[in-house]
Amino acid sequence: MPRNTRKLRPAVAVAAVALAAAAVATPVATSASAQPDSARKHLVDVQLLSFNDFHGNLEAPSGSSGRLITGHHIDPATGKPVDDTVNVGGVEYLASHLAEARKGHDRSLTVAAGDLIGASPLLSAAFHDEPSIEALNKLGLDVTAVGNHEFDEGYKELQRIDAGGCIDDGDGKDNQNSCAAHEYQGADFDILASNVIEDASGKTILPAYSIKELDGVKIGFIGMTLEATPDIVTAEGVKGLTFKDEVETANALVPVLKKKGVKAIVTLIHEGANLPKEKWTDPATGKVYEVNARYDYTCEGGGELVAGSPIVPIAQNLHPEIDMVVTGHTHNPYVCDVPDPDGKSRLITSASSFGRLYTETNLKYDLKSRDIVRSSVKGSNLLVTRDIAKAPEQTTLINTYKELVKPIASRVLGSITTDVKRDQSPAGESALGDLIADAQLADQSTVVDGQVPVIAFMNPGGIRADLTAANSPYGEAVGDVTYDEAFTVQPFNNYLVSLTMTGQDIYDLLTQQVAGANASSHKILQVSKGFTYQISPSGPVDGSVMLNGQPIDKAASYRVVTNNFLQGGGDAFAAFTKGTDPYYGGLDIDAFSAYLEANSPYTPGPLDRITGTH
Repeated sequence: MPRNTRKLRPAVAVAAVALAAAAVATPVATSASAQPDSARKHLVDVQLLSFNDFHGNLEAPSGSSGRLITGHHIDPATGKPVDDTVNVGGVEYLASHLAEARKGHDRSLTVAAGDLIGASPLLSAAFHDEPSIEALNKLGLDVTAVGNHEFDEGYKELQRIDAGGCIDDGDGKDNQNSCAAHEYQGADFDILASNVIEDASGKTILPAYSIKELDGVKIGFIGMTLEATPDIVTAEGVKGLTFKDEVETANALVPVLKKKGVKAIVTLIHEGANLPKEKWTDPATGKVYEVNARYDYTCEGGGELVAGSPIVPIAQNLHPEIDMVVTGHTHNPYVCDVPDPDGKSRLITSASSFGRLYTETNLKYDLKSRDIVRSSVKGSNLLVTRDIAKAPEQTTLINTYKELVKPIASRVLGSITTDVKRDQSPAGESALGDLIADAQLADQSTVVDGQVPVIAFMNPGGIRADLTAANSPYGEAVGDVTYDEAFTVQPFNNYLVSLTMTGQDIYDLLTQQVAGANASSHKILQVSKGFTYQISPSGPVDGSVMLNGQPIDKAASYRVVTNNFLQGGGDAFAAFTKGTDPYYGGLDIDAFSAYLEANSPYTPGPLDRITGTH
């Protein structure tokens, strides 16, 4: 049902537009920083606070997901460097830090760069991520771009998330329940999708830009997701949509904003950069080690963005009149200068993920020229530490939904005898990947007309957390695994799909793990028991691919099972799209849960399905 009211923020202008495919000429603008000294009296201070990839982390995330690296030291026992870390994150602390940061700033805006929902912990996902939007409303978010995970449940659901209303999903159908606490009112902030076009209408599915006014300051925000979103979400989630080139889209909107009197422009884009290892010098010996980078190493501490990172050519080619770029997607922290096409400095930022960091950017705005003084733009990433008071309104929200989710979350599925982890062998196999692939193979929901899958494939990026024996969120016995813990491992609610592939398709699939779009960052699929092969830097060793000890025949056909994300060609595994006779079964989390129940207590086996190195 649609909602009737919406909280309005002052002086907000948004527009949904149809974008022309043609590139827009980019005239060179006179930078505000080049104005004479006499213009300085027109300068006022503006604060931008930003974050990205929140992924519904209402509660403080645990394990490595709730830590960031602050330094290094030598372990006396091993003589090798180890990371110094700090526990960070959680929306109760993020809200408090942002509120504290705004003090003394008359002109402040809070913005984000996508993936605020999707791939969320059960506390948010069980309610279609409505709690996360309510939390972001409370912490004062003004505008965000969409990310790829905003499409996990399809763009119509994303539009509902924006506008409000309830899903008639019964009382917890598929372990989800819309409007469990009250009628969902939608987002108080603007959600922008300037490069996502609905094919049927030719218009953007959400506003393309937003204009914010703060006591004489007018700033335009262009928000978009990465053009490659269809490659990394389920095909059904983006059906009927076209994702446009990021640079062409943003550059085409610059003259649109200028016609509205907006010269100060910030791009929010869900695409990011990869980071280097840090060169750390042991102060005692002077020896240099290559270590995991500190959260502030790039580019504040000497590190640089890895050449070839996806965001770099985008940032380099965005219109010179775009003053700043807030990014995300890669979950990395950085505050860097990537010069614009005119060679002028332009800040590009990313604040890690899960609410562990936020970026504070301070700048001067020239009231006379109505533009940002580019030379004044300074940013830093700041830790969301847990040593301050929690925001009480966030605590109340969390407690409300924790009570509502208990019947689903606390159910014990089975037990494990030891930790089952995502850590990969040199060949790319993990104990948790083995468990998930075996669960998919055992699931009967994908059996059709007597065709029983004989191989299962699981994408490593879909395994989001370890199963830890000592973790007891509901006071269950050591080793017990609750639905909450299982869901944290597989939070996407993907469907399992069986399909028929030739042996050659399977060889092609295994090659695509280390080739094409995956050449720079290998993605080794997790495989079910009985399927073995030897990996090399160029793909599977010919003749090594076996099923139950028998070589895979490239001319023969095999029934396989995977999730609908991979079946649609996700993660650049195009070989799956050649599969025939697809049949959709149940949810991956249901298969995982059922397997744990049927095979308890579970003990991981040896990592011997994939051998070799890549």
